Amino acid sequence: MSRRIALVTGAARGIGKAIAERLAAMGHHVVVADLDLEAAQQTAQAIGGTAGRLDVSSYSETQTFMAQVYAQHGRLDILVNNAGIIRRGNLLSVSEGDWDRVIAVNLKGAFNCAKHAAPYMLKGGWGRIVNIVSIAAKTGDITSAPGYGPSKAGVVNLTKTLARELAPYGITANAVAPHAIETEMSAQWSEETRQRVLSGIPLGRLGKPQEVAAAVAFLVSEEAGFITGATLDINGGALMD
Repeated sequence: MSRRIALVTGAARGIGKAIAERLAAMGHHVVVADLDLEAAQQTAQAIGGTAGRLDVSSYSETQTFMAQVYAQHGRLDILVNNAGIIRRGNLLSVSEGDWDRVIAVNLKGAFNCAKHAAPYMLKGGWGRIVNIVSIAAKTGDITSAPGYGPSKAGVVNLTKTLARELAPYGITANAVAPHAIETEMSAQWSEETRQRVLSGIPLGRLGKPQEVAAAVAFLVSEEAGFITGATLDINGGALMD
């Protein structure tokens, strides 16, 4: 594969950072987009990429950001929609504001980025879109966060819509659904929570951000050109379907 321009949202840390590192190791130039500009700049500097502050929930900001990437690099080939948030609570306690924010970032954010990146992929006649979702998209919320699962399920459906609409133009769209990955969030689990999660994973361990990144690396490669509209599970066997 020739050197591509790849944009990864929510790439300052965690899974997004691992994806940015992996794509850079493949020889691509990576644009690290995140609300935390300072952390994004640190990641970009480490991998030889560029960084920018982006609120994916903003339609106009996302549109401007994509235009700036194209103006700077003359192309935009790969989009990884990784930015996402979670708000804890339950059905009875969740506020309207928290629900709306989760949907705005996780679902609308993926739509915003795909909508505004796709025209530049069309110009190049090639493109890869990968949406990072969650096991919760298939199982329902398992994290006492009633907006999270529905938002990710929506992204799974959006992925299929993108795949159908963009296939005639040489652009694929797929999703990756991780579960129980070693991140800053999982590091804060109590031992009881950790053991409960591990008991539901046949492989008996948490996943690594680099394993999610490896799946993304495959899906954006030339070898994955006949795969579109799919969701790849990375969950250690916690869900087999």
